[in-house]
Amino acid sequence: MILSQNVFNERSGTVIGMAITSQPQKAGFPLTLELSHPLQKKKAWVKISQVRTLSTDRIGVRLGEVTAEELELLVEGLREIVVG
Repeated sequence: MILSQNVFNERSGTVIGMAITSQPQKAGFPLTLELSHPLQKKKAWVKISQVRTLSTDRIGVRLGEVTAEELELLVEGLREIVVG
């Protein structure tokens, strides 16, 4: 899941994102967040603690978008993990 803004991605040649998995997660929020509208018709969870910086060359096709509410929850979860 890409979190960084397009202007950052284009200028830096990288993206900042969080890992996504289709495997059910035992840990709940703030470590994971189940997406309300699964990507590619599968259930999907974002692993909030797994933040990565990747080259834009490694990014494949766009699978979908999170809602504004989900984005807020992802940021809130990361804040909770980092700040407490």
